[in-house]
Amino acid sequence: MLRVAVPNKGVLSEPAAAMLAESGYRQRRSTKDLAVYDPDSDTEFFYLRPRDIAVYVAAGTLDVGITGRDMLLETTPSDGEGPAAAEVMQLGFGRSSFRFASPVDSSIEGLEQLAGTRIATAYPGLLQRYLDEAGIKAGVVKLDGAVETACRLGVADAVCDVVETGTTLRAAGLRMIGAPVLASEAILVRRAGAEEDPAVAQLMRRLRGVLVARRYVLLDYDCPNDLLQRATAITPGLEGPTISPLHTEGWSAVRAMVRQDETNRLMDELWDLGARAILVTSIHACRI
Repeated sequence: MLRVAVPNKGVLSEPAAAMLAESGYRQRRSTKDLAVYDPDSDTEFFYLRPRDIAVYVAAGTLDVGITGRDMLLETTPSDGEGPAAAEVMQLGFGRSSFRFASPVDSSIEGLEQLAGTRIATAYPGLLQRYLDEAGIKAGVVKLDGAVETACRLGVADAVCDVVETGTTLRAAGLRMIGAPVLASEAILVRRAGAEEDPAVAQLMRRLRGVLVARRYVLLDYDCPNDLLQRATAITPGLEGPTISPLHTEGWSAVRAMVRQDETNRLMDELWDLGARAILVTSIHACRI
């Protein structure tokens, strides 16, 4: 039986459950459910704090888990000793960055001015590793939440926190400084060095199928045969378009997978070229 850890709350919770459901796995019906067994795939899902998921996976208690890259690195042993989880797949949601910020009226305007300051964070391990690598000696103030209020309350001179849009930081009177320490997103993690597992391979194939289905659509259109070469150059598809002759002499039907964010531009180009009956169809699931 495959045992999978899923975030039980936070920004990763609903997108992770939705992606697993689109992959054909049964998910919980209530947030009070702590575990769900899917008999069709012989898979059990455990709903845990995102911060704890990599710990359970690293220990081998669970086979794989969905968490954030920031949380994986926070729980990874800095000395390289002991069990660890490893990123095996990017899942394309929950994107954020780990960044420094200081009060707008502060003299701290760059990373070089962080030396000798107090920096509040909910990710002390991740922050300390960065400071050590950058050669910056500063105090790390560990907080469990509401990091953005640390400067206003006088417990820190700057903060280092996970940022999505920066709205919360700006509302707290902070400004981001320096480049992002880390670009994070939802990832699938597995114990480092774990042996190959057909159930894990199947899960990853299903998740990749969802990612492709979300990024691509099917584009169908009718095209004069003398324009086929130019039309298929616009829509080459993944392994080449499907071309079928129409009952109307001199015309063919073309089908190809195209990126969803390019759909309207491609439709305009095909229309201007002379293609007609251009249709777009969503992809529910696929295996590429």
